[in-house]
Parts: sequence; C-alpha cells; structure tokens
Amino acid sequence: MPLYDCMLLLKPHVKKEMLVELIGRVGIHVCRRNGVITEIKSYGTVQLGYGIKKLDGRYFQGQMMQLTMMATPNMNKELHYLNKEDRLLRWLLVKHRDTKYGVEILSEEDGKAELSKFSQSRVSDDEDLDEDDDDDDEYEYDAEQEETKD
Repeated sequence: MPLYDCMLLLKPHVKKEMLVELIGRVGIHVCRRNGVITEIKSYGTVQLGYGIKKLDGRYFQGQMMQLTMMATPNMNKELHYLNKEDRLLRWLLVKHRDTKYGVEILSEEDGKAELSKFSQSRVSDDEDLDEDDDDDDEYEYDAEQEETKD
C-alpha cells in the first residue's frame, strides 16, 4: 500500500475535542478500508497567506494537522466526504513517491556505494586540514591585534 499525507486545515476556533473527533473519524474510515495511520502531527495555529472565504466569514488563520497513512489508492475518492465538513477550511491528500523504508534502503547498491566513499584515509586527510586551519587563525589574530594598536 502506498503512503499518503492527509493535510487538514481547520477553522481556528475549533475546540480540541471536536478536532480529535474529526481525526478519529478519518482514522476509523482508513482502518475500515484496511489502511493504517502511521503518524499524526499538529502544527498548531498557522497564519494563512490569503483569506479563505466560507459561509460564516473569511479566515486568515487555521489549525493545521497532518495524518500520514498507508492506504489503498482509491482513498482519495473515499475522503471526499470531508468536503461537507463544516469545521474544515481545506484538505489535501498527497501521495509519497519513490519512498523506500527499512531493509529496502540497505539492500540497494547505491546505498552501499555511498558508504564506501567514506574511507579511513579521507578521515586522516581531514585531520591534516584542521592543523593547517589553526595556523591561519593565528595569522588572522595577529592582524587584528595590529589594527587595534593603530
């Protein structure tokens, strides 16, 4: 199953109990479709770049939430009931592309090639560079002292 991020922008005056109830409803909907909620993030109240007009006024702030889920590809169509939700200003479902997890990352040839670039000889070369940098610092320090004497 692909990984999706569901971004929810709620009205700023929505209470936490109502927010949790809405998130719970989305979570239950995903789980009933054999999906899994992997992460829930709250970004708190955010300032919007422009006002979002709704029937009860124009909003320049909103509460932002992010639900990360593994779900079936038709989840986008199934979440359209959120369009009728009065507490929401906007919602968006974004699919993660080419994301690799766990063992998949370690088994790739590219990952091994990246790690082999860092050899012990490179580490000792970096230590030699640090010693050279110390000499430059002393020279700069002497120049600063001369300027203050003038």
